[in-house]
Amino acid sequence: RPILPRSDPAPCRTLWRVLRTALKPRFLGLFGLCVVIAIAFGQLGRWQLGVAEDSASREALQSARALTPVELSTVLQPHAAFPGRLSTRPVTATGAYAGEGQVLVPDRFLDGVRGLWVITPFVVDTTGATLPVLRGFVEEPGAAGAPPTGTITITGALAPGESPSDAPLPEGQIGSVDLSLLVNTWPGDLYNAFVFLSAEVPAAGQQLTKVPTPVAPTGLKWRNAAYALQWWIFAAFAFWMWWRMVRDSAREERAHLESEPGEGADDAMPVPTGDNGAREHA
Repeated sequence: RPILPRSDPAPCRTLWRVLRTALKPRFLGLFGLCVVIAIAFGQLGRWQLGVAEDSASREALQSARALTPVELSTVLQPHAAFPGRLSTRPVTATGAYAGEGQVLVPDRFLDGVRGLWVITPFVVDTTGATLPVLRGFVEEPGAAGAPPTGTITITGALAPGESPSDAPLPEGQIGSVDLSLLVNTWPGDLYNAFVFLSAEVPAAGQQLTKVPTPVAPTGLKWRNAAYALQWWIFAAFAFWMWWRMVRDSAREERAHLESEPGEGADDAMPVPTGDNGAREHA
């Protein structure tokens, strides 16, 4: 039978030597230290990433609130599609709250408190169409009260409608600010948006706790995001340094054994013999 070449065991010996070195108490202790460092640096990176997101959100909110409110009809018409650029855009509108049709949206939170949003139909004078207005937040359904009467000028931030919800709820409550549901509930034309109310003039009747203007989707504050990436790189660097130390120690051990003949006998891996090994002559 043909004699196949014997595989070179040198890579296996090198790997075995490195693994044996890594399992020494000194390097196991260093590995544990690296784990602690990596966890600490990982948390610092997550903290910096949170700062990056919060900073971007604060800037976006400040920019939105700094805009001068414009009359609603100059930026949006009834039934018109809602452009994303109008999210959080401050607007004003003059009209009156409808006498009926107010609904509540449960399972909303404000400052950690669970409650309901109060959504009231507002008929705009210039178009005669209805604009859903988030008048405020209440903790109990009975606290919503009736909306103010008479002609009022409202100021607030525009927002697109929310996704439908099929959660079973009592009469007078809806699972989300679903405009497709409201258009079939309230008479007349409807704006394809709702408003987070910030002010009413005159401020008559019961005033509810205002819900803050939402923040439009934002990116990151790249400076803080770069800091987060640096912390994670430091965490990876700790493991890389540990590996370098293990590898260098294994190489030094190998060099020492090779410089003293006979000392490396125990370090060699057994090579199995078989059909490809030494054969007796017939």
